[in-house]
Order: sequence, then C-alpha cells, then structure tokens
Amino acid sequence: MTELEEIGININSIENTEQIISQLMDNYSDDILHLVFSYVKNRTTAEDLTQEIFIKCYEKLNQFNNKSSIKTWLYRIAINHCKDYLGSWHYRKLNFSDKIWDYLPSKSKRVEEEIISKDVANSLMSAVMDLPVKYREVVFLHYYEELSLANISKITGVNSNTLKTRLKHARELLKSKMKKEV
Repeated sequence: MTELEEIGININSIENTEQIISQLMDNYSDDILHLVFSYVKNRTTAEDLTQEIFIKCYEKLNQFNNKSSIKTWLYRIAINHCKDYLGSWHYRKLNFSDKIWDYLPSKSKRVEEEIISKDVANSLMSAVMDLPVKYREVVFLHYYEELSLANISKITGVNSNTLKTRLKHARELLKSKMKKEV
C-alpha cells in the first residue's frame, strides 16, 4: 500500500486529481504554509505562494513516482518554489523598495510600531527568521517539522554532513544573537 493509499487517496483513478489535491491540501496546507512563511517572512506572500505550490502539485501529480513520501515530494516542490521566488526580479525589487522606506522619516504611528516590533524581536522565532535562508531552512525543518537530517537531505538535495554543519552554525548564530538581546 502506498502512502497516498494510506491517507485515503485512490491513485488508480487519475480522474480524481482534484480530489487528490483537495486531500493533500487538507493534510498538508498548514505545514506548507509554515514552511513558506519561514522563507518569505510575510503571511500574505506565503499564502499566495502556498496556493501556487498546490497548483504546481496539481499540474505535476502524474509525475509523482512514489520514490519518496508525498510529504517529501510536496516539501521539495515548496522549497524550490520559495527559492525561485526569493531569486526572482519581483522579490528583489520589492525588497529594495521596502529598504528605501526604512530610510525615509515617518510622520505616522509607524515609529511606535517599529519600536514595539523591535521589542518583540527578542523572541526565538524572530531570531530564527533573521538567519540566512540556508540556516533558517534546516532549523525550521529539523526543529519545527521534526524531520531527521536524512529526510531534510532528501527534501533539499543537500548532503547530510553539510546539513549538520549548517545546523551547528545556526545554533551558534542563535546563541550569540540571544545572548546579545538578554
């Protein structure tokens, strides 16, 4: 019995693709949304990208070959989609525009919100989100999704030893950052 069959998806009836995607969305949409948010740090963008990821899954469902679990396959698609988004011209333009606004004086309550936001940044999640993507990715998948380094290696295509090193550097960065804030 394949994993799809275990979670109640009949893979023999390919005409039920919409039903399969619906079932996958019910089972994994929150996980994918959290994963995407860890990359883009914006809820609206994460929701949009999550929808795009499931559309991509719908289009490529016939290419799933059961060599990995369906969750691993979905995560791989999501991570690749996020990396494509972060490297896109649209994201870089948007990110540059946001940085310009940081240098302009504000006449609104935004200053107060920024101060509150900086206080909130003391939390561990904010520290994790400040990590570079390659560290944030492994921290999120290992600690939040509780995946083993072997599974993360399958999802990301990165060697397990490299992942161990990245996890070690990420812990050091987090430890250093948390000490500064205390």
